[in-house]
This record gives sequence, C-alpha cells and structure tokens, in this order.
Amino acid sequence: MDGRRYTISGEIFARFPGYVRGVVVARDLRNGPTTPEVEALLRDAEAHIRGTLDLETLTADPRIASWRAAFKALGIKPNEFRCSTEAMARRVLRGGRLPAINTLVDLGNALSLRTLVPVGSHAIDHLEEDLALRLATGAETFVPFGTDQPEHPDPGEVVFVEGGTVLTRRWSWRQSNHTLTLPGTTAIEFNVDGLPPVPAEEVAGLCEEVAGLIRRHCGGRTRYEILSQDHPEMSLARET
Repeated sequence: MDGRRYTISGEIFARFPGYVRGVVVARDLRNGPTTPEVEALLRDAEAHIRGTLDLETLTADPRIASWRAAFKALGIKPNEFRCSTEAMARRVLRGGRLPAINTLVDLGNALSLRTLVPVGSHAIDHLEEDLALRLATGAETFVPFGTDQPEHPDPGEVVFVEGGTVLTRRWSWRQSNHTLTLPGTTAIEFNVDGLPPVPAEEVAGLCEEVAGLIRRHCGGRTRYEILSQDHPEMSLARET
C-alpha cells in the first residue's frame, strides 16, 4: 500500500470546477457488526429525511438537483441512474429502512442520508495500484456488487478506479465487489463528494466527523485531505 497515489483527473475539474472530494484514510481499524449506537445513527438519519423531504420535493432539493444536473451533463439519464444519496433517500421516503451492514458501512450511510452528501467507503487493505477518479476509456473492468459478471463502463463516464479496475461507476452511482468494506476490514478510505451548493468547508467538516466516528467506533488512526482543482492529488502512504 505504501507509495500509492490518489488523483482526480483535471478533465473532471474542467467540467465541474467547484467540485471537491474529501478523502479520509484510516488504518489499524477494528470493524465489526453494527452496534446499537451506530444503528441509532441510521434510524435518526431516516427520521430526519422523512421529516424534511417527501418524494414530490426530493428532486428539487439543491443537493439532489446538483447531482442530477451533473449526471445529465455527462449524458447519464438521472431518472435511470440515480446518485447514491438520491437512491437512498427514495428508499427511505417510500417507507424502507437502511439495512445494518457493518460499523464502517453504516457510519457512511448514516452521514450520506442525513446530509445528502455522498459518503462512500472502499477497503484498501490489499491495494495494489493507484486510485483515481477520472473519465473511463471503456476498457476498464467493473464487477457490480452482488454479481460476478464483469462489464465495462461507457467511454467518458466518470469512474473511480484502482488501475484498470472500476470501484464505482457513474461517479456516485454503484460500487463494485472489488473493495467492499467487510467486518474484517482494517484499512479504509472514505470519499466525501461536494458539488456546489455544498461548500468545501462543509466537506472538510464532514471529513472531521467521519474521522471522529471511525476512531470512536473502530479505533485506529485517521487523516484526511480535500482534493480540488488546486490540489488534485494526495499520497496514500502510511504515515510514520
């Protein structure tokens, strides 16, 4: 893992100059089954969304509308492929409950739902290549979560990759099997995605919250950086 880099392509910032991504890196973790305290965060987030939005007003919310506009600008039909936060909110507003999966996953889901800011995690215990958020060539391989059938992204699609392996398709849409966060995960990185009107300061605050929750519930060591047009790259090297 030492020496690996994490980069966001300049092509993405050229099209979305106000975009920032907070990256929280945590190691030496003790993940495990969801505790009652963490599950309570999920239920509180569900109650918050049900108390502030409904299915008729969801797409007009500025945080959801910004992702729908970004998807449309990329040629992605936002009614067919919904960003993760919209899909999650719709599930809850239809009366569903978010499943308790494990501590790290549930922390990210609770924050995503409460804030409508995409917060997603990837296990990096066995990282072999650099990570990048970039435009796809179409040659990359993606195995969707829950299947074993490989597919390829569309050329020009925004993908999060480890080398030529796609970890997330369509920017904030669907994650692969490759870096799932499991009960035995000991090293992880969380992505916190901020499109305007979400400011960089809020993304930084969410990174602080993510880091604090990780330390509280899973121990370990955490750090984060905010990647932006002016700071598009960071090291994933283990700090001494």
